[in-house]
Amino acid sequence: MERKEMEFRTKIPIADQEPKIDYNSKIFMLGSCFVENIGEKLEYYKFQNYRNPFGILFHPLAIENFLERVVSGYKYKDEDVFFHQGRWHSFEAHSELSNSNKKNLLRDLNSAIRKSGKFLKSATHVVITLGTAWGYRHDQQDRTVANCHKVPQKEFQKELMMVDDIRQSLLKILSYVHMINPKVSVIFNISPVRHLKDGFTENQWSKSNLVAALQQCLGEFRQNEEWKKTLSYFPSYEIVMDELRDYRFYAEDMIHPNSTAVDYIWSKFDEVWIEPDTNATKKEVEKVQRALNHRPFNSKSKEHQKFKDQLKERINKLESKFPHIRFARYK
Repeated sequence: MERKEMEFRTKIPIADQEPKIDYNSKIFMLGSCFVENIGEKLEYYKFQNYRNPFGILFHPLAIENFLERVVSGYKYKDEDVFFHQGRWHSFEAHSELSNSNKKNLLRDLNSAIRKSGKFLKSATHVVITLGTAWGYRHDQQDRTVANCHKVPQKEFQKELMMVDDIRQSLLKILSYVHMINPKVSVIFNISPVRHLKDGFTENQWSKSNLVAALQQCLGEFRQNEEWKKTLSYFPSYEIVMDELRDYRFYAEDMIHPNSTAVDYIWSKFDEVWIEPDTNATKKEVEKVQRALNHRPFNSKSKEHQKFKDQLKERINKLESKFPHIRFARYK
């Protein structure tokens, strides 16, 4: 009698996706930490990508607001920013854009809007990651902010966005994307990062609302035959929660997936979204990346000079084949 192989974990089934991502594709990425993790992988392998021009955006309304600004070509002015703890900030952007100089902050915000509009027009794929349904409404401005920038909590009201409100926001997000580029493929997912500062039950409530709203929204858009082929869902949240489901796949904070989990999620994304014909190029890019990180015992030796010449040849071949690929060089 043939013995059945035992399985000790649940594997998330993921259907093969189209259109594939290759080295001619352009991927625009918005949202929570998954965007940064996958974006770093795409960057490492030298795929064309532009991610989080306003920094990490956790909340659906923050993503919606950003895309509305891109569609309208909004220009940020003095009254759109504020000074706090020695730096200028925007409630619409992450603190990584904050600046000690107001003009520099306004310049960076407006530059990000322009670049995003230009990139989106020619993008082949848009990846949007939803992080949390919990948001902070600023009392004076009466709107949910993308980041509080350590402004006193008494100036905000913490609110949980309900399913139908998230759904309405997602419909606007998709509408804005399609206004700029009606043929682009949109890949949604839920961030597996646990927002435990909100509370354990509150985190589950938040993720549940995001999942329910997203599935409703995708269902509505898939009724449109033209848009049906351009929308998909990648189960990054489910992979961590149901397939990995072990604390050894978390970082020390027990909140963020660790490098092993990120590598696994990337392998699944690669499997269903990345064109298999890119494998040879990816391997060559990885060889170059590892070589660039190599630190010689003797930088003046003949062996190292030969190593540098061979590396230069590899880089030149890749850069001549794919004009967008650029590597750092040995000095």
